[in-house]
Amino acid sequence: MSQVDQETLTIPETMRAAVLVAPGEPLQVKHIRTPRPGAGEVLVKVTACGLCHSDLHVMAGKIPFPTPAVLGHEVSGTVVQLGDNTQHSGLSVGDAVCGAFLMPCGQCPDCARGRDDLCAPFFDLNRLKGQLFDGTSRLADLDGSVIAQYSMGGLAEYCVIPVTAVTPMVPGMDPVAAAILGCAAMTAYGAVRRGADLRYGETVAVIGIGGVGSNIVQVAHELGARKVIAIDVDDEKLEAAIRYGASDVINSRHLDARDRVFELTAGRGVDLAIEALGFPQTFEQALTLLADGGRMVPVGLAAGSQTAAVEINRIVRRGQQICGSYGARTRTDLPIVVDLAARGVLDYRGVVSERVSLSNAEATYRRLEHGGVSGRAVVEMALNDR
Repeated sequence: MSQVDQETLTIPETMRAAVLVAPGEPLQVKHIRTPRPGAGEVLVKVTACGLCHSDLHVMAGKIPFPTPAVLGHEVSGTVVQLGDNTQHSGLSVGDAVCGAFLMPCGQCPDCARGRDDLCAPFFDLNRLKGQLFDGTSRLADLDGSVIAQYSMGGLAEYCVIPVTAVTPMVPGMDPVAAAILGCAAMTAYGAVRRGADLRYGETVAVIGIGGVGSNIVQVAHELGARKVIAIDVDDEKLEAAIRYGASDVINSRHLDARDRVFELTAGRGVDLAIEALGFPQTFEQALTLLADGGRMVPVGLAAGSQTAAVEINRIVRRGQQICGSYGARTRTDLPIVVDLAARGVLDYRGVVSERVSLSNAEATYRRLEHGGVSGRAVVEMALNDR
């Protein structure tokens, strides 16, 4: 067992959690039962949990999900209890870990071929029903009534995570900022390395420089893009993008993004356009930036079943591709992302722009909804008022 304060390993009967009681309702910080891990799972005392824009769609009911529920799908924390059948996981009580939003079962046909991002049981059970792989949630109210969990339900003092979605941190890492590695950074790595298969010397445009987009800029730069063009409507976010490795920035509120991209690429367009917002208009915009033979990778989730127009003949005649990317491949890629962050290749600390208490999660989500959060805000559990 790692050297940790014994108090860290004390597991209370109840815990505080931000509960979505019903779609459209504000989050309520409540005391609920502390969960316990099942087979192949660990209980993590949460250090921090990132606030992701995709949560807003669930909170508004635009992405159907059962309620009451606890959201929060990128966490950092300390392992405080091991479930059965975890002896070969390499994890121990006291380990500082990161947890990923994509929690593969590790046994289905897609997981067997290494496509954790397509794990059918995860989508069928967790994303549709708020359950883990035995068909139940680990969360319950004080009266025993079931509370659904979105991924691990990280907006709480404790959460249960399958061992397939947990990676130890490297000593010396910032334990709070590391929360974003399991979604914002892993989604970015998946988009650039997996979805796009970026080749050295290619040109890249990134639309939407928030928590995910900031990391996409960094990953594209570090993996050898010749030019990384950041596009947003917020000058503060664009200034940050330059620090993360963007060669050029475009404020599309003031400039025509397509015209400027073609100017910057000598009339050719980019090899790769990555759309990180999930809006039909930015999806369509990304396609207009492509060079012949280019790839467009959408990673932003839309609100519900929205659609975007595609110019069919251009896609066909110009050999362009649309390559959807929901995330990376958790078991192989989360350790890589943690290593990149630990070695300073990814500036995960700089992407975290705010650290707020659990009681301020609702207000921070509202500011995020209206573009008021630059980078990524995280809930730091130690800031909670008792």
